[in-house]
Amino acid sequence: MVGLSRAILELQGSEGLHDLGAIKWDMALCLLAVYVICYFSLWKGISTSGKVVWFTALFPYAVLLILLVRGVTLPGSATGIQYYLSPNFEAIYQPQVWVDAATQVFFSLGPGFGVLLAYASYNKYHNNVYKDALLTSVINSATSFVAGFVIFSVLGYMAHASGRDVQDVATEGPGLVFVVYPAAIATMPGSTFWALIFFMMLLTLGLDSSFGGSEAIITALSDEYPPIGRHRELFVAGLFTLYFFVGLASCTKGGFYFFQLLDRYAAGYSMLVAVFFEAIAVSWIYGRERFCEDIRDMIGFRPGLYWRVCWRFAAPTFLLFITVYGLLDYEPLQYESYVYPTWANALGWAIAGSSVVCIPAVAIYKLIVTKGSFLERMRTLTTPWADSEANNMTVHNGMVVSESGGVRLASAGHTPTTPQAPVPVPAPPLASAPALV
Repeated sequence: MVGLSRAILELQGSEGLHDLGAIKWDMALCLLAVYVICYFSLWKGISTSGKVVWFTALFPYAVLLILLVRGVTLPGSATGIQYYLSPNFEAIYQPQVWVDAATQVFFSLGPGFGVLLAYASYNKYHNNVYKDALLTSVINSATSFVAGFVIFSVLGYMAHASGRDVQDVATEGPGLVFVVYPAAIATMPGSTFWALIFFMMLLTLGLDSSFGGSEAIITALSDEYPPIGRHRELFVAGLFTLYFFVGLASCTKGGFYFFQLLDRYAAGYSMLVAVFFEAIAVSWIYGRERFCEDIRDMIGFRPGLYWRVCWRFAAPTFLLFITVYGLLDYEPLQYESYVYPTWANALGWAIAGSSVVCIPAVAIYKLIVTKGSFLERMRTLTTPWADSEANNMTVHNGMVVSESGGVRLASAGHTPTTPQAPVPVPAPPLASAPALV
């Protein structure tokens, strides 16, 4: 990490988070190039991003396969693979391991980010989301498992070449991606080719993540505020411009300190809390049976007992356990010898809470603006939209549209069989339709 810290990141030019130093313009230009690619991939909607994703999603698999074949043929690779497959049961008792594992699942599969809902909202109503959920989870888990062989076969080779143990050369985070693995590649015949395809794979993976996260924001705001959808090109340009200026903090000489702060606080606990409340809202407030009936209307059958138990009991309990268990073992952030000051950790918790606070904030706002007594407002706000609007809806292209402009997918239990008086109803945007993956 010393070479990366001094030669590339130039951390010696910063004393810490309070002194980020000058902007490294080579990194800033790379950041700009990435967001230019993202803009031209998303500015026209999924009609353009869908085509780009065919490459950015499939190319990493080709590279993984190539690197796997190359890795297992290296001397010492068997030692690395053996280390990879040997379980460390002592780690089970470390709270941070559970938090990191849960966070990795969220980053890998995508629940809690809004990405799955944004993309799934463009599906046809009767798309088999049950099959999609199973296939995505299995393929994702298999990919992660195979990627472990790719990484540890090379780490075994690295340990063999340096005469050290695998655990001594293994590291985590940026050090593995930008130091250990490239160092191993540099010793291989044809190292330029291997390095090229490896970093191309990293670029496509990063672009994929940026596409998904950005599309979730764009779709949600476009549905809530239709003028944004009508001026998508301008909004996407403004969004990526904002991304770029915020990202400049990471392009400074001390930017890695800022990156570590975001990596620790931005998504971990806040995501666990948000998904916990989502599980409670769907299974207990909206109702498990109503939720299952909606799925039956979409795919033709109700989810089995396993899914119903997971949604109602297992998922909320597991999420709450991991969150509380992890907080009990919380330690202030530290990177190598640099200990983050108290105000930096407070800033990190403020960043973590900024997304979670939206849950009670919106609830309080709705309570204030809804008319009636407190009990009447609570009853109104906890009544599903379809039930409260059942007498004031019409069906258009498989979707239920109320006179107030609300849109939802038709559900067998709530959809009127005959449309109301012939009033012209504009076709709702596809992205407004909630789908479950």
